Amino acid sequence: MIRARTGRKATLPPDSGRRTAFLPTRRVMSVLALGTTVAVLTGGCGVFSSGLRGVSLPGGADLGDDPYTVSIRFPDVVDLVPQALVKVADVSVGSVIGITVDPQTWNAVVTVAVNRDVRLPANSAARVRTTSLLGEKFVELAAPADGATGTLANGATIPIERAGRAVEVEEVFGALSMLLNGGGIAQIKTISTELNTALDGRTPEIRSLLDNLDTLVGALDDRKGEITRALDGLNRLGATLNERNGQIADALDGIGPGLAELESQRTQLVDMLRSLDRLSGVATNVVNRSQADTVADLRELRPTLQNLAASGQDLPDSLQLLGSFPFTDAAADAFAGDYANLYVRADLDLKDLLDNLARSNQPFPGPDTALLNRLPATAQLLSPLLGSGPQGPAFPLLGPVPTPFAGYSPDNLPSTSPPPATSTPAPAPTTDAPTTEPTRSGGLLGGLLGGGS
Repeated sequence: MIRARTGRKATLPPDSGRRTAFLPTRRVMSVLALGTTVAVLTGGCGVFSSGLRGVSLPGGADLGDDPYTVSIRFPDVVDLVPQALVKVADVSVGSVIGITVDPQTWNAVVTVAVNRDVRLPANSAARVRTTSLLGEKFVELAAPADGATGTLANGATIPIERAGRAVEVEEVFGALSMLLNGGGIAQIKTISTELNTALDGRTPEIRSLLDNLDTLVGALDDRKGEITRALDGLNRLGATLNERNGQIADALDGIGPGLAELESQRTQLVDMLRSLDRLSGVATNVVNRSQADTVADLRELRPTLQNLAASGQDLPDSLQLLGSFPFTDAAADAFAGDYANLYVRADLDLKDLLDNLARSNQPFPGPDTALLNRLPATAQLLSPLLGSGPQGPAFPLLGPVPTPFAGYSPDNLPSTSPPPATSTPAPAPTTDAPTTEPTRSGGLLGGLLGGGS
């Protein structure tokens, strides 16, 4: 607490007693205000518990009203501190708001705030750089060289594969110091002297060597695509061989017995090759001797081939018909699914069947051929059934109709040969008894079926 006893003297009223008060001047008031401000800023329990680190400093990047945050994982951030700038193409677009350590990987996790108006690709890369040789550190965000995709959103994370830092001046000086102290600088004079001695008097050869080396390097540069593809193919070949290591081992293990077997059969193989040699000689001789006959056969075959070529589409069509005989392509419409439509009209009229059988005059089928040969002709047997006259067929060449099956036995059957065409019909037998039944001309079937007169 600051106490000030300097000031101007103030006179109190008479009834206030013998007391004197000092009023502070303007200078004293300024000192008191400055002291109070310093005490608040530097106090352990003041308004800013973390000091000035969390206070936005003037002159920084414009974050706008609603910036978005991005987490970046660095393997090393050197001496990067919070409130450092974030730049894109050397333009300040944000600031570092936090730096932590991942307890699992021990990598640095840097959280940056970027102006909402700045749009970056989702696969952006980050790097810690220095503003000058001895300047401050900042975080640079840039699009990848192999093409940008997507948009970097709020809360996104840039992995450690796309993060890094620039070379520090201390590292350059350390490498230079190592080179100067233990890199053979002291032997530069010796090296130059030896080079001069080696190249002295050999200038044309060295120049030709350099020209050839330039040509070789140029040719290699022109064919770097082919060289790269060859290396890629060799890499794939190596990977394939590695995957088939077991099969290759089995093949190598089995090739020994195979070679031993070939060695044991070497005599037979030699004999086989000699026999093949003799066979080739015989075959050549046969071909040479049959050359004229082969040429003559081909010439004789020429008309046949010409006619086949002239037949055109007729030959394929005929082969198609022969391959599907008796069903042509038109018969495919008759098939419905796995069956064929077959239409049959059968005439089962008994009289028509007997007429056709009588006209054919073929003998009846049966196992006893000797008995059937002694029967009358088919027309003579069927005449009583078919009758004669307008209702039945006429058989003028068969003679009179015999009495059906009257007195027939296997011993007295008539001959099967029909009477000759010039024979006259036998007269009908006469009877003395009067006939009471009317004569019917329809035969047995005529009487059964209502025919006759």
